[in-house]
Amino acid sequence: MQYTEVEKKFALPDPAALKAKLDELGAKPSEPTRQVDAYYNAPHRDFLAPTVISDWLRLRTEDRGSSINFKRWHPVEALVKTHADEYESKVDDIEAVRKLLEALDFKPMVTVDKTREEWKLPEVEVVFDHVVDAGDFVEFEFKGDAENVEDATARLDSFIASLGITLGEPVNRGYPHMLLGREH
Repeated sequence: MQYTEVEKKFALPDPAALKAKLDELGAKPSEPTRQVDAYYNAPHRDFLAPTVISDWLRLRTEDRGSSINFKRWHPVEALVKTHADEYESKVDDIEAVRKLLEALDFKPMVTVDKTREEWKLPEVEVVFDHVVDAGDFVEFEFKGDAENVEDATARLDSFIASLGITLGEPVNRGYPHMLLGREH
C-alpha cells in the first residue's frame, strides 16, 4: 500500500497512561522534534473551496530535514475520511521550494507549529503531537503490510482497542482545519 496512509487521531488530554502501555509493549520514544508545517493553496484549484477539504500541500521544516508533501483524503466528499493518497519527498533547499511555489502563485494558507514524539511498533506508529493554539493529540498510523485500506483500518482499530486505554474524542480533521476554524 505504498503512497496510502491509514491513520486515526484522538484528542489526548493526558498521554501518561498511553505512553506507559506503549513502553510495556516495547516501543521507545524518539526525541521530541519541532515541526513547522506551512500549508499552501493552489492557483488552479482552491483547496478551501469545497465544503469538505480533501487536499493539502505542505512544506515541513524540522531539525532532521525538510520535506514537501501532498495528501488527498478519501472518500473525497465524505465528512469522515478513511485514508489518504500521500506523496512526500525530502527537500534539500526548502527556501528554493518555497520561492518556487510562490513564483507559481501558490499562496500560504496556514502554519502549523507542533512538537512531535514518535513511538514505533512493528505495524503501528504512534505519535504524540502538541500543536500550538490547538492542543494535544495522538495519531495511530498503520505501517504494516495490508491487502487494502479496509484490512489496514481493521488491524489499526484492533490495535487501538487492544491497548485498553481511554483516549479523548476521535478527531476527523487535520491540524490546518483546526487553525483555519474549519470543521471539514
